[in-house]
Amino acid sequence: MPYFAVQYTYRPAKAALRDQHRPLHREWLAEEHSAGNVLIAGPYPDGSGALIVIRAADLEAAEAFLANDPFQAHQAVDAIRIDEWTQVFGPFPA
Repeated sequence: MPYFAVQYTYRPAKAALRDQHRPLHREWLAEEHSAGNVLIAGPYPDGSGALIVIRAADLEAAEAFLANDPFQAHQAVDAIRIDEWTQVFGPFPA
């Protein structure tokens, strides 16, 4: 199944909204990580966004999957970039 690199962009104007929904967002990430759908996830140290690497059948499935993220449901993310990604070296199953 393909991998997708997801980049969330955050703007300061929505910081309070993200703070409010972060516990649900992280719970969702943890559940999906345990299920094998989220491979890695974490924010950028400067607060400008986050990187999530997921598995999905295709781009459409990746978009549908991400729609379940509480940050998405509550419009706490300012922009999303989703790129199919090919692992050449790394820890994830082939």
